[in-house]
Amino acid sequence: MSMTPPPGWYRDPSYPLVERWWDGTAWTDHRRQPEVPTQPPAPPAASGNGGSGRAKAVALTAAGAVLVASIATGAVLLGKDDGKGEAATKTTPTAPAPATGAGSPSPSASASPSGDPSEVVDELNGITLPLLDGWVRPKYVAEDDMVMTTPGTYDCPGDPGLCRHGRVLSRTVTANDEKSPKILAEQDIEDAADASYDRDLVDSRPYRGITSHQVVKSGQVAVAGRAGYFVRWRVRTGVGPGGYVESLAFPSSVGSESLVIVRFAFDAGPDGPPLADMDRITKGIRPVGDSGTGGGVGSSIGPST
Repeated sequence: MSMTPPPGWYRDPSYPLVERWWDGTAWTDHRRQPEVPTQPPAPPAASGNGGSGRAKAVALTAAGAVLVASIATGAVLLGKDDGKGEAATKTTPTAPAPATGAGSPSPSASASPSGDPSEVVDELNGITLPLLDGWVRPKYVAEDDMVMTTPGTYDCPGDPGLCRHGRVLSRTVTANDEKSPKILAEQDIEDAADASYDRDLVDSRPYRGITSHQVVKSGQVAVAGRAGYFVRWRVRTGVGPGGYVESLAFPSSVGSESLVIVRFAFDAGPDGPPLADMDRITKGIRPVGDSGTGGGVGSSIGPST
């Protein structure tokens, strides 16, 4: 009689370039990127858009949340459930060991729940963001800087994987001396679009890449009482409806007051979240512990220092 492996991260039998969470009885839809810590990083791969060598203008902190181990593969037959994930296997993995240190999957560290169920807290950048109807705190996502997502996943229209209709991330600019929110937002928007709709963390192309983009909106905005700037693109992709991407830059109200980048990525079409949610979330961003300081598109601009 075969033993059922304990819960843990194992090679995904349907997509072995990533690891997938086995809950002890069935595969879940939670995946992560493997990483080999004992080897030096590989040289950067050539760009998928012709190797333009475009320098990345904004260095952003994004801690990797992946651990790795040797994993023996097993033959697994997968079935589909009601579209919200993948159902239990008909056979289980044959005695692989879970990845080193792999306990239960952890929610994103950037989305620490506060006492208020209608907001999420970004402790690093000293801000809270409103959790609107139709949005949830992130769980079991690869990006540690994700602060909220739309609920559920769907099969990506391009390369194999699971996609989400809406994502909001918050990052700190750490290796750029530029102090202008306008310049930083304008520099970041292309990287934000590529990260959302061109290539994912395992170098797959869930939407077969970006075919075109256009600027649909940009301008000054008050964020948590500080002077910020945003740029919004409409991107079209090789497959699927494409989406809207925004880069919002503003000074943090804590620590060294480094600039913060909040990225929005909303699928276009009827399944995507309302585009107005970008403005609603921006307007509701506040310093931690200060419920009276907000901002929003069209609001008067507060001091930047």
